[in-house]
Amino acid sequence: MEYTFDPHALLSEPLMANLCTSGNEGPRNAPVWFLWEDEAIWMLGSKNGSSVSRLKADPRCAVEIVHFDNEAGILLHLGLRGRASIEQMNAMRFRRLLAKYLGPDEGCWNPWFIQNVAAIDDQDGRMVKLTPATTYTNNVSYFRTGPALAWPSEE
Repeated sequence: MEYTFDPHALLSEPLMANLCTSGNEGPRNAPVWFLWEDEAIWMLGSKNGSSVSRLKADPRCAVEIVHFDNEAGILLHLGLRGRASIEQMNAMRFRRLLAKYLGPDEGCWNPWFIQNVAAIDDQDGRMVKLTPATTYTNNVSYFRTGPALAWPSEE
């Protein structure tokens, strides 16, 4: 498939992703941190979490990532679609995911956040894994400048 930009330009950045699932109550959208590794996107879940429950019932999902910089005139959209699996927590992978957002020095991570929210060693932790069946990119970075000056520059 032809892309309007390299998907790795967004997958490597500490951006928010939106995990889109469906259930009896209809479609749902959850903002998540993510890690791109082994040709899959990995997101945090928990054994009894609502996204995990919906994905167990219907693994079809989409992940949307948007990079928007109004001042620079950048608007990039990346869509990943497929069937997710629920994996046991992998503490080392989760640490790499956290390092992407919190920085590489674990000594600088907020201890309260790690203990109460991240809960790296929680036995109920799960990782949502999506190996995309399809990947979609849309670069509309010309919204301010027109196509001649769109991101990325030709320089």
